[in-house]
Amino acid sequence: MARVRLIFVILALAIITLIMAPLQWVAIKFNLGLARKLPMWWHKIAVWLVGMRVRVSGNIPAQRPLMLVSNHISWVDIPVLGSVMELSFIAKSEVNEMPGANLLSRLQRTIYVVREQKRKAGEQAQEVTRRMLEGDAIVLFGEGTTHDGNRIGEFKSALMGAAQYALKEDAVDSVLIQPVSIAYTHLHGMPMGRYVRAQAAWYGDMKLGGHAINIMLQGAWDVEVIFGEPVVFDENSNRRQVTKQIQAEVRNNFLNTLHRRHNEVAKAD
Repeated sequence: MARVRLIFVILALAIITLIMAPLQWVAIKFNLGLARKLPMWWHKIAVWLVGMRVRVSGNIPAQRPLMLVSNHISWVDIPVLGSVMELSFIAKSEVNEMPGANLLSRLQRTIYVVREQKRKAGEQAQEVTRRMLEGDAIVLFGEGTTHDGNRIGEFKSALMGAAQYALKEDAVDSVLIQPVSIAYTHLHGMPMGRYVRAQAAWYGDMKLGGHAINIMLQGAWDVEVIFGEPVVFDENSNRRQVTKQIQAEVRNNFLNTLHRRHNEVAKAD
């Protein structure tokens, strides 16, 4: 039955993508507001088909310009966050070279960055700034890589340079930076320990295709998305200090969520 379900999910996602992709291409080409909405609808359908239950706590920000800074566990973070609100992602340029993922990321209006080439940093920051000024909520994964789902890595302050760059625009005197924590907590209704939680993570030299199949075979994942206290980044802000502040908020909300779920299970026993 698991394999039958897997085939159904893959076929359903393929059909939905074939229907929505041309619409999204037109929406992007003509700069229609639909270009922000269609990816969110696709992600909502995708997480529902896979069997994921996404729980949101905290306040989803309405202010713009807006940058969301999140921890990063897996490629699954993208449909999870994408199902919550209209947004676009900042991703490594390597994603644009991955078959399948590159098409979906382009339709998501992803901004690609080449982190090894510092001479392009200003150009890339300009693109992020332009998109934020147009009203896009931009997601930045603060660690710059994925982890095993049980910890939070160090956030890189250089990645938040776009917020600093945006202040050079005459129309902008501040950028809202929203910390977001993602935690995978349950599988088939059962709380996950360290070993099982790592199965949701995609890191190291894991193959994307094999990991995606395992996620769809398992199904019934519970994921929590926690919006923390936003930080106003203005001309008086220090990028490194703000990075540490955002990282601490993301880590605290992440760990508190895991501890709370663990305590709930302990009380039930």
